[in-house]
Amino acid sequence: MTPQNYELKNEKIRAAFDKLKQEHPERLTTPLNLSWSNWGFGIESLAESAARLARAGIRYIELHGNHYGPALGYKVDETLAILDDHGLQVSGVCGMFSVDNDLASNRPVHRQAAVDYIEREVPFTAAVDGSYLLVVPGAVGRPKAYDDVEFERSVETLQLVADRFTEHDVKAAIEPIRSAEVSLVHTVADAQRYIAAVNHPGVQHINGDVYHMQSEEAHIGEAILAAGDQLVNLHMADSNRTALGMGAMDLDTIIMALYVIGFNTAGRFVTPEPLGPGGDPYPAMYGKPDKRQLDEMVMQTATYFREREAALVG
Repeated sequence: MTPQNYELKNEKIRAAFDKLKQEHPERLTTPLNLSWSNWGFGIESLAESAARLARAGIRYIELHGNHYGPALGYKVDETLAILDDHGLQVSGVCGMFSVDNDLASNRPVHRQAAVDYIEREVPFTAAVDGSYLLVVPGAVGRPKAYDDVEFERSVETLQLVADRFTEHDVKAAIEPIRSAEVSLVHTVADAQRYIAAVNHPGVQHINGDVYHMQSEEAHIGEAILAAGDQLVNLHMADSNRTALGMGAMDLDTIIMALYVIGFNTAGRFVTPEPLGPGGDPYPAMYGKPDKRQLDEMVMQTATYFREREAALVG
């Protein structure tokens, strides 16, 4: 039977992985860095979230970027003390961009709020030893464009604070998100065009998300290869945006593509973020969590990911 197109693409990635495994086995000895994005845990304490991740053998956390105002959000010393108690380190910070702090907004007050938000989050990210801040060019939960100059307006706004990333040695990681949730920058190629337009050394990286990729990319593995060294973090969820292993996502091809681009190095992370299906996931950050369900979801995801990685690497 003739292979389907996606199977042919899968085989190219497997061939590249097998060649890497045969010719450079030393490049497969270090496992991928597994992190977790905690904002989907809702209103529980950071200590509870950290304890859950530690029980699952996860050693990195992507912190909720919750500095929505000068008096709000995690405090540096308290955060580091909690994470140290549980043997966790910060991978990065998940920047949260809604209509209230929208880089692409046609309302100057909302663009200013986005600037102020980044001004708070970048120093915090550096202070907790995070390597990146996730940046979304347009508001999540606003799929309808304001007008036809959103891209230019978003670029201009981010340029106002781009120096902060280089000053604090924090990477701006641009995240492409599916068109059901945002109005611009949906693919890796879109993110690369956006990065080129910003044209700043502090804004050179990409935060991928396989759930969005399955909607917007022709092939997730190929998109990972196209992102290459620009990819600093990859959000993970299964095809139904639940725990890994509970849907139809081709996790093996994703893992092989990551090894092919050398993603198993310091400062690059695989970060599960199973938020459940729906149009706007942001309400989850204010939800009351089902702790038992979260425990099971984290353990299932971490266990399944490591099992598939071990099966491939050997």
